[in-house]
Amino acid sequence: MQKLIESLPNIKLSTAPEDLICYGFDASGLEASPSAVVWPENTEDVVKVMRYAFENSIPVVPRGAGTGMTGGAVPLKGAIILSLEKMNRILEIDPENFFVLCEPGLINGRLQRELERKGLFYPPDPASMNFCTIGGNVAENAGGPRAIKYGVTRDYVMEIEAVLPNGKILTMGVKTPKGVVGYDLARLLVGSEGTLSVFTKIRLKILPMPEEVITLLVLFNNLESSGQAVSKIITSKIIPRTLEFMDSEAIKAVENFKPIGLPKAVEAILLIELDGYPTTITKEAEKVAEICEHLGAEVSMAEDEEARIKLWEARRAISPALYHVSPTKINEDVVVPRNKIPDMLRRLRRLSEESGIKIVNFGHAGDGNIHVNIMVDRKNKEEYQKGLNLIEHIFKDTLELGGTISGEHGIGLTKARYMGMEISETGLSIMRSIKNAFDPKNILNPGKIFPT
Repeated sequence: MQKLIESLPNIKLSTAPEDLICYGFDASGLEASPSAVVWPENTEDVVKVMRYAFENSIPVVPRGAGTGMTGGAVPLKGAIILSLEKMNRILEIDPENFFVLCEPGLINGRLQRELERKGLFYPPDPASMNFCTIGGNVAENAGGPRAIKYGVTRDYVMEIEAVLPNGKILTMGVKTPKGVVGYDLARLLVGSEGTLSVFTKIRLKILPMPEEVITLLVLFNNLESSGQAVSKIITSKIIPRTLEFMDSEAIKAVENFKPIGLPKAVEAILLIELDGYPTTITKEAEKVAEICEHLGAEVSMAEDEEARIKLWEARRAISPALYHVSPTKINEDVVVPRNKIPDMLRRLRRLSEESGIKIVNFGHAGDGNIHVNIMVDRKNKEEYQKGLNLIEHIFKDTLELGGTISGEHGIGLTKARYMGMEISETGLSIMRSIKNAFDPKNILNPGKIFPT
């Protein structure tokens, strides 16, 4: 690495063992040791790193905050970690044209707060929003609870400045609401998991802040009724801002970890929000309550902002809370059509009962995105293997119901072997051709997405 250090004299770089350890893993629990960690501060720094890597055929892994769940930031083949955390500025907020220009290392939650102070709104809100970066969100096409009404990251990316593996800078997309000149390369980069380019600037569409929000907590004593409620709410022509689901095991885990008074005896909870004009959403809230109560639910409304914040703290605490249930969780995020949610929940319960492995479910029920958590102990090899064996069954059930095996976590390392279950060999071949066109030396985040 001495040559690397000499070639990049003005860029912060480390080969210290403690840095290699800290940057060698992500939220998937997988890990590998990088050869070095580099912290660029601007586009020119990224260009220098990529030129060096290209000339010397050294793999590079772009990294945001390491909150990804599928191993996308794990540095295979002794790769250089290109940590973009220092490129974290908001470069421009345009309230007339409704866009924000920012760097990839900007934390999602910080962007949300800055915009809210100006009466503006960026909808994509992953559970890790207070830690994850905008660059990582774009690389994974992150969603979040508000996706049911407002869509996912892809729907807000207008323009991307990126550095290609050979060090060339390419700006893709437009600054305007419309633009159909040539292929939409900006949308191609969204969800590419750091395999095609390194993002250096991102222009995002933003919206006016909704006038008011109503939050409903809905308790069900029947698991399938909660799934039926989701479908009935949408077919009643109401599109909530959020429609979140927690099963009984998720509720117990949160209450044991960060108690706020959720009843542990119920089978499921829906956390529903509506936003917009006060008179309109008040009527919609009444209709939602009526639908849920008809299915045997108990409905209550958050009395004030403090109560609403507590409910969302509980929802966002599920993932860390599960580590107190079992030392290992195998986390998958499948999506099925909304009207198939009851079927999927039935199948998940059957798999849990047949295997003897606890499966905890929660997620964005409004868009059919269920986070399936297989609770095992990695040290118990037999139990862990049994848990791994369930993944293929879960994916098979998902696809049979017309769904997809990943809603927002991407493919990375953990799902690569299952790609062929959903994508045909012809489709994979075209994807590999695109990868080769961008990255002929295969140095950018190698080993991710494609099954080997």
